[in-house]
Amino acid sequence: MTAYAIAHLQEVAPHAEIAEYIDRITATFEPYGGRFLVHGTRHEVKEGSWPGYVVVIAFPALAQARDWWDSPAYTEIAPLRARNVKGDIIMVAGVPEGYDPSSTAQAMRDSMSAE
Repeated sequence: MTAYAIAHLQEVAPHAEIAEYIDRITATFEPYGGRFLVHGTRHEVKEGSWPGYVVVIAFPALAQARDWWDSPAYTEIAPLRARNVKGDIIMVAGVPEGYDPSSTAQAMRDSMSAE
């Protein structure tokens, strides 16, 4: 099932290291089946506060996303980002094909009635 690496970058300082990181990142995730879904685009806030930028990289599965994150190629360039960007990065598995949210709602109802 598809998995995603999602970054919410709140403070980005323009720097030569960031340009280098951007130049090199694609080569680090492509061997793991990764591809950009969101990168370098503006977002529209509908509720709350969401300053900064969003990056989304899709992978075939969570295992590939983790392998990319821990790979020597990504580990080598990660400090270029970390020294110049403040933000949060998560990895999350997507839902399976045919996912029906009513099963989640029912599980919630079941857990509330069991209390």
